[in-house]
Amino acid sequence: MPAAARSRSGGVPTLVLAAHGTRSAAGERTLAELAAVIRRQRPGRRVELAYLEISRPLLRDVLPVVPGPVVVVPLLLAGGYHVHVDLPAVLAGHRPDALMAAPLGPHGLLTSALTRRLGRAGLRRTDAVILGAAGSSDPSALADVRAAAHRLAVRLGRPVTAAFASAGTPTLAEALERVRSGPARRVAVASYVLAPGFFHGRLLAAGADLVTDPLGADPDVASLVWSRYDEAALAPRAATA
Repeated sequence: MPAAARSRSGGVPTLVLAAHGTRSAAGERTLAELAAVIRRQRPGRRVELAYLEISRPLLRDVLPVVPGPVVVVPLLLAGGYHVHVDLPAVLAGHRPDALMAAPLGPHGLLTSALTRRLGRAGLRRTDAVILGAAGSSDPSALADVRAAAHRLAVRLGRPVTAAFASAGTPTLAEALERVRSGPARRVAVASYVLAPGFFHGRLLAAGADLVTDPLGADPDVASLVWSRYDEAALAPRAATA
C-alpha cells in the first residue's frame, strides 16, 4: 500500500469522485463505468461517485455520510471555477476535514488516452489535429487545456490546436477555419471531455472529418485518478514531516 494511501489517523481514506453532472444518460453511464474501472484497480477500497449538480447523488449529500477520512478527486480535466470555487465551497460546508486533489489534467496519462482514441478513430499522418475542450471563463483552465494540447503535439509529432466549445478562444469554428486553410486535407478533433453529453455533442457537430470518443472509462484515466488521490493523501504528511 502506498504511504499516501493512509491518513494521519491511520485509516485508509475513501475516494470520492466529484463529477460536474450531466443531463445525458449516456454520460452518467460512462462515469459509472469509469468508477467501476477505478474500483477494480484497487480492490477493497471504498469509492463513491457524486456530482456537483444536475445528476444524483449530489456531492453535498454524499460527503457527510462517508465514514472516516475522505479524499475528493475532481473528475475535471482542467482547473477553473468548479475547482477553485464550487468544490472548496462544498467541502467547507459539508466536509471540512476532507482533502481535495488536483484536477486530472494536464497529464501524460491523458495524453496516452487521447493518442489511443485518435488511433482508433482513424487518424492519418497528414491530418490536422484539434484538441476540443468544453471551455471556461477562467484563464487558468484555458491554460491547462493549451498545456494538454502541447503535450499531445509532442506525442504526435505535429501541431495541435486547443479549441473550445463554449467560453474561450479560439472557438471550434475558428480553429477549424484556420486549420482548413492549411495543407491538411482532413481535420481530426481529439475530444478532451470525459463523457458523452452537451459538450461532446458540440464537438461532433462542429464539422470535423473525425471526432474521437470521450476519454471515458479508460484505464489510464483511472490510474490518473489514483495518482491524484495519493498526492492529496500524502500532502498533510509532507507538511508535518
